[in-house]
Amino acid sequence: MAKRITSPVYVVGDNIDTDQIIPAQYLTLVPTIPDEYEKLGSYAMVGLPDDLYPSRFIPENSSKTEYKIVIAGKNFGCGSSREHAPIALGAAGVEVVVAESYARIFFRNSVATGELYPYESRERLLDVCRTGDLATVDFDNDTVTINDHEFTLKPMGDVRPVIEAGGIFNYARQTGMIPAKA
Repeated sequence: MAKRITSPVYVVGDNIDTDQIIPAQYLTLVPTIPDEYEKLGSYAMVGLPDDLYPSRFIPENSSKTEYKIVIAGKNFGCGSSREHAPIALGAAGVEVVVAESYARIFFRNSVATGELYPYESRERLLDVCRTGDLATVDFDNDTVTINDHEFTLKPMGDVRPVIEAGGIFNYARQTGMIPAKA
């Protein structure tokens, strides 16, 4: 089955840190509690400076974003090692982040939690699109099409099935590495 996601994009710059993705005051929310998971999504990206990002990521009085795709520059997810950052984005409805590069811990947390797909771009995509532009990510061909221009992405390789399983523990159960839950 072909996997594609089409959505408006939310575009951010370089060095978007975990405090911008989910500020520290919201880390008391427990992602395994459904109501708190939803609240976590409502606070995704609230740490971005309003003067640089005038378009709201999450509409007021909502916990979901219209942007299933985030386009980012270099070093996305830098800062602390909090797993709440990819969880908050996933809870908000983000399915894929396409960045020039990631902080390794954010990349690992994205895979381990199974919340979103961390694709790496080969080009500086934030220079060729704006927030609200329509994009399609094609997982089988490792491409993103933005404004009718197709760009090749770096293949995710072995991490894709882990994310599709819902994270590292679900993947380990599905593949028999650890016993299934009773």
